[in-house]
Amino acid sequence: MSRFSDSPVVEGFFSAYDRVLAKWPLPIDTIDVESDYGTTRVNASGPLDGPPVVLLPGGGATSTVWFANVAALARRNRVFAIDPMGEPGRSVVGGKPIRTVDELMSWLDQVLETLEVVRTSAVGHGYGAMVALECALHRPERVDTLVLLDPPSCFAGMRLAYLLHAVPLLVRPTRERMRSLIRWETQKAALDADWLDLTERGTDFPSTKPVVPRRPKGNRWATLSADITVVLAGDSKVHNSSRVVDTVGKVLPNARTVVLTGCSHHMLPMLPAGELDAVLLSALG
Repeated sequence: MSRFSDSPVVEGFFSAYDRVLAKWPLPIDTIDVESDYGTTRVNASGPLDGPPVVLLPGGGATSTVWFANVAALARRNRVFAIDPMGEPGRSVVGGKPIRTVDELMSWLDQVLETLEVVRTSAVGHGYGAMVALECALHRPERVDTLVLLDPPSCFAGMRLAYLLHAVPLLVRPTRERMRSLIRWETQKAALDADWLDLTERGTDFPSTKPVVPRRPKGNRWATLSADITVVLAGDSKVHNSSRVVDTVGKVLPNARTVVLTGCSHHMLPMLPAGELDAVLLSALG
């Protein structure tokens, strides 16, 4: 099922989506972008002539997840938060689903071209960080600043314990399994209740299998021309943060690495919002 509007649980999901989006403290411009792959929902905020910043959420998180960060980011930047195609959200998959990394990049190219974003900063969390990194490798002339928030599998493998907790959710997504994974990974942190409800409802979403870019190898790292900041959750259960720091230093010696203590993967980007905002604003210059 390509259209979530065909699903009987659509009303509850979109009501939850709108409740989280209503937490954005600034006026929102809702933009629907047509491409070969369907209709992409973009929630935009900030001055129209501000430097563009593209926000890509983690898997299943939707573009609404940036509610705690958008005020700081949109003060001088034009922020474009994207609902990834085929993921829970308000984007609608068309007749041509995204099945390869090349098609994933083609979709993002078309969205940014329609938005008239020639050169941009890109901020991605989790799966969104993997897509942002691939974009910077695919079109280095387009991305001038790249911020990767706790990027899984980009620099190091994922922990076995996390995979074991995630596999049941991947095999048969349910609200209970999503809640269990997030509660375990965040050690029952005080997450926003509306966002947690939305994310759990996202398991009802008839999403497609995500296209996952492969970890860059060898000389491909050298093709990156963006100014890069890698932000790691010190208590992440997704991967070993210390190992990621070491690898970043080897493959991207000019990159800046920041470790947020007392923070886990699924707490980002909502917590700790103030510390993360300071890092993001510094990275964006």
